[in-house]
Amino acid sequence: MQDLTTGSIPRHLLKTSSFMLVIMVFQTLYVLVDLYWVGRLSTEAVAAVGIAGTLAFVVLALTQMLGVGTTTLVAHAAGRKDRERALLVFNQSQVLSMVAGALFLLVAMALRGSYVRAMSGAPETRRLAAEYLTWFIPALALQFGMVAMGAALRGTGNFKPGVVVQVVTVVINMLLAPVLIFGWGPAPALGVAGAAIASLIAIALGTVWLLRYFLPADAYLRFVRGDLRPRLRLWADLLKVGLPAGAEFALMSVYLFLVYSVTRPFGAPAQAGFGIGLRLVQAFFLPVVALGFAVSPVAGQNFGARLGDRVRQTFKSGVLLCSTIMLVATLIAHLAPAALIGLFSADPQVIAVGEEYLRIVSWTFVASGITFVTASMFQAMGNTLPSLATSFIRIVVVAIPLVLLAGRPGFTLRWIWYLSVLSVALQLFFNLLLLRREYRIRLAFAPV
Repeated sequence: MQDLTTGSIPRHLLKTSSFMLVIMVFQTLYVLVDLYWVGRLSTEAVAAVGIAGTLAFVVLALTQMLGVGTTTLVAHAAGRKDRERALLVFNQSQVLSMVAGALFLLVAMALRGSYVRAMSGAPETRRLAAEYLTWFIPALALQFGMVAMGAALRGTGNFKPGVVVQVVTVVINMLLAPVLIFGWGPAPALGVAGAAIASLIAIALGTVWLLRYFLPADAYLRFVRGDLRPRLRLWADLLKVGLPAGAEFALMSVYLFLVYSVTRPFGAPAQAGFGIGLRLVQAFFLPVVALGFAVSPVAGQNFGARLGDRVRQTFKSGVLLCSTIMLVATLIAHLAPAALIGLFSADPQVIAVGEEYLRIVSWTFVASGITFVTASMFQAMGNTLPSLATSFIRIVVVAIPLVLLAGRPGFTLRWIWYLSVLSVALQLFFNLLLLRREYRIRLAFAPV
């Protein structure tokens, strides 16, 4: 365990976010390399992987319900120096994650055909997406356990094990993907299914490896047989914090579902252009996401220790760092959007859609970064409902006009992107307003 209640807050943020950034850089490299190889197959293959990848946001939402609650409650216990409570939270989070992962596997496999038909009108795209999901869904199911274990470690300020495991498994994934896609050497050429199988193999290895960190008897967090019996009240505490945070990502899934549905009449090039652009935006946000993962345990431990001034300072330092990073990302997206999209597709239509998407949505980068930091602060203080409320407002601002305008004469994809810019600005405004309210309520600690 690392004590985050003393010492320089900016130093804690930089140190912990650097660990997370390593993980995310390698994860994004995997996604981009995967997309690069799939792009050598066909435009339909790129669109298919993009559609299948949208399901990953559903998993992200579900795992956030576990991860955010676990990080927050473990961090609070660690800040109070209550190891017994930290152990109980860790063990219960693992039981809950296994139950959730098994349920997801059963439901997703049963409904994958309906999901693919709803997301695309092109028969070849649907066929490839279904082929990919057959192997990708089990890989996503394994993510539940990995996320819960990594979240518990973050709550104690220990990021190193997660970094080591994630980096090695991502490298394995990157190496296996082209071999299985194109059938290099003795391997069969499996096409898009090969990319998904590579993910499944790598995640399975990573899960087993990460488990080993919790087996030693002297580990700060370890498996305790008596703590593995389901405690429904503690599950409720975990979900009380995590459910709203997970619902935020579920709303993002709704947004992506809407976009893919609206882009269906524009064909596979439009869906591929959006899919590539979206993944590039995710790559730009890597440092901010890493920073957000650092803000939550740093502020969380200080909240548990009842150090209000350090909680506020964590937010200020986080905003300064993320604003600087996202200004640079905005500049890059404005200077070379076509070149970035062109790395993954030579189709002029795909490049045109992706270029327009990047130029417009890049105006939201700084605001989105600050919004992400405020969401991490809500998590740290154990109340994620404000962040969920503002995310709902954001989706409504996009969804209602889309439903009303899609299909009208003159409707173009840029209308979606401009609506997204407006929605992000509104979300930031309300997030900052509600954060001030949370400060007044939750940082007014009574004398001990």
